[in-house]
Amino acid sequence: MQKRKNGFIWALVLLAWTTVANAQSPAPVENPTGEAAAVKAVLQKKFPDAPIRHIEKTSHLGGLYEVLIGDQMIYTNKEATHILAGALYDTRNMPDGGMQNLTDSRMRELNRVDVAAIPVSYAFKRVKGKGERVVHLFSDIDCPFCERIEQTLRGIENVTIYTYLLPLDSLHPDAARKSRTIWCDKDPAKAWEAYWTTKKLPDNKGDCETPIEKIQKLASDYGIRGTPGMIFADGTIVPGALPKDKMEAELTRAEVAAITLNAAKKKK
Repeated sequence: MQKRKNGFIWALVLLAWTTVANAQSPAPVENPTGEAAAVKAVLQKKFPDAPIRHIEKTSHLGGLYEVLIGDQMIYTNKEATHILAGALYDTRNMPDGGMQNLTDSRMRELNRVDVAAIPVSYAFKRVKGKGERVVHLFSDIDCPFCERIEQTLRGIENVTIYTYLLPLDSLHPDAARKSRTIWCDKDPAKAWEAYWTTKKLPDNKGDCETPIEKIQKLASDYGIRGTPGMIFADGTIVPGALPKDKMEAELTRAEVAAITLNAAKKKK
């Protein structure tokens, strides 16, 4: 009976972790040492089916451990007798500075994509101004939030946008056909931008070879399950249609972070 009860509790916790929207790609599996390894062993004994990918001690609440299970973060004490599932916020700057979502920030760090390995040949490229800032945009032509991000991008300068056509077939059954006509145009970037202002597709059959299936697999590998999904210069994945101020902030933050990351790699 106790085993069945524990299994039921674990199922509820697992369900909570796996139903969070816009989950990101899992970080590589790590092999912890010392106390972290001991905590992992206790958790693994209690929850043998839990795919623990990362565990590390934090300074939060007297030294909680952050534990990445699949693509969701939980927290536990060193004895692993208590678990916190959900976002952890830092409120020390309130009321003027607002709350900082510590879980979200950490997840972005752990789930960074190797930007250098992104196959940009799958995308069409748009350069605005000097194009010094970079974003990789996964977009569905029939997605209303993708239309919103396109409106935002019109007002942003000094950015290079790599756009990957990602039709979500289950939601938008005609998006794949439309995407093929965009890709098969002689100038896909121009055709894409024209579509969002005129709603007119290029005059072709969409029967050329496209990278759409490869993009769908790529997005799945990165954990991008919805559109728009963006990968910034430092490899962080950000879902959703960001407003202009937040988009500007992310572009600038990511460029600075990318410089720091590249410098750290050179030192190794």
